[in-house]
Amino acid sequence: MIPSRYRNAVLFALLAVIWGSSFVAIETGLRTLPPVLFAALRYDIAGALLLVAVAVLGRRRDDFQWRPVTRTDWTLVGIGGVFMFGLYLALVFTGQRYVTSGVGAVVLSLKPVVTPLFALALLPNERFNALEVAGVLLALVGVVVVADPTSLGGSTVGVGLLFVAATVFALASVLTQRLRTTLPALSQQAWMMAVGALVLHATSAALRGWPSVSFTQPALVSLAYLAVVVSIVGYFIYFDLLEGIGANEANLVNYVVPVVATLFGALLLGEPITDATITGFLVIVAGFVLLKWAALKRGVVAARRPSRSLPGATSSETVVVSGNVYYRG
Repeated sequence: MIPSRYRNAVLFALLAVIWGSSFVAIETGLRTLPPVLFAALRYDIAGALLLVAVAVLGRRRDDFQWRPVTRTDWTLVGIGGVFMFGLYLALVFTGQRYVTSGVGAVVLSLKPVVTPLFALALLPNERFNALEVAGVLLALVGVVVVADPTSLGGSTVGVGLLFVAATVFALASVLTQRLRTTLPALSQQAWMMAVGALVLHATSAALRGWPSVSFTQPALVSLAYLAVVVSIVGYFIYFDLLEGIGANEANLVNYVVPVVATLFGALLLGEPITDATITGFLVIVAGFVLLKWAALKRGVVAARRPSRSLPGATSSETVVVSGNVYYRG
């Protein structure tokens, strides 16, 4: 039993370990499984488990909406499934073939920085001040450092694919922000996973046909770990943290994940830790701090008093994808 005063800290660390290790699991599975098919199989399992869970919960609680009902619900699920779980993950798993676990996690940590760019263009009343502009530009410089364009090899191709993935996710996140739905977070997640799995299977078939796949023991372990531990257990831990410490603090886990991914990749897979990876990550974090300076200051103030946020009831403000969570506030 975890003492209450340490509970949130322990959960935060556990979440960082689970989501950071997901990149190592992806790398391991990609050794024998085609990338897009691997992503599709992951969400076959995770989506099926969550759909069963929400269906059971819907039968037991009359006040729980377990499936999309309105046109807005279906639009939200469609955008999330096609882009956030479909195209996004096809690009992520393909790009991850060319880079280390740490590099993949570092580039994807850019999403909270890219998202405001689309918000500025597509949402009314969005404005950037000079500090926020500097933060975005600095973070983009960090990605260039990680990509190391002086050496146009596979790593640069992988970083490029991951950057496009981050851009796709950011655009879809902003588009769904305009949709107001009463669909609970758990239901939203389950249906997006199911739609995303269908999109991934269709994409895999279009790219490679129906390849014969050899399911080695490491590949099966990686698949089970990603589907159950990362996609479901991590999801519940995150929303527990949201209620306990609030969105600003909980989402800082996205900047611990690359550190964990880099260390696990080095220890378990023997992946190198390059100066470019470390420098690029620090530059991206510095850009994020500048961009979110006002929000981080508010978070410090809010941390002095208990948070009573109930993010599960405002599901349209959060998205959990591939072991990463983003706050659309």
